[in-house]
Amino acid sequence: MAAFLRSKCSSVGRTLMGSLGNNLFGAVNSSVETVTRPPQCDAISQQIRTFIQMRTNLKVVDNSGAKRVMCIQSLRGKKGARLGDTIIGSVKEAQPRGKVKKGDVVYGVVVRAAMKRGRNDGSEIQFDDNAIVLVNNKGELIGTRVFGPVPHELRKKKHLKILALAEHIV
Repeated sequence: MAAFLRSKCSSVGRTLMGSLGNNLFGAVNSSVETVTRPPQCDAISQQIRTFIQMRTNLKVVDNSGAKRVMCIQSLRGKKGARLGDTIIGSVKEAQPRGKVKKGDVVYGVVVRAAMKRGRNDGSEIQFDDNAIVLVNNKGELIGTRVFGPVPHELRKKKHLKILALAEHIV
């Protein structure tokens, strides 16, 4: 089994095995594991996980036709958006026959964030990537499916339709 190390360097949400195609140890790569780097890491290799703010690229995890969205504005506050917050973004990559096109300005709900978020029971949740689900200006989903894990914190933010369509709730 892969050993997980704790250190004073920045933590990242990847296993020590990385993204190897052949999983030799039989461990499942989960996108919610929190692993830290060894203490030998320098300032160049450190990556600070912060709020989703302007010019942040996000992966789209629904079947609306968009692949990648760049955040234009966070509707939460000055610092930026976190899990369950709504943002305004511009579609940067899209599938050929999708509901949205490249260059469209869309609303989206953040369903995965690389920034750590504490829970009431003392645990923390952190994802490998930043991902959103596209919604219209009324908050209704554009797509009909949601791919990948979704945190149950969306229930507090009243995004029950996203939870109902999600493959896996973390």
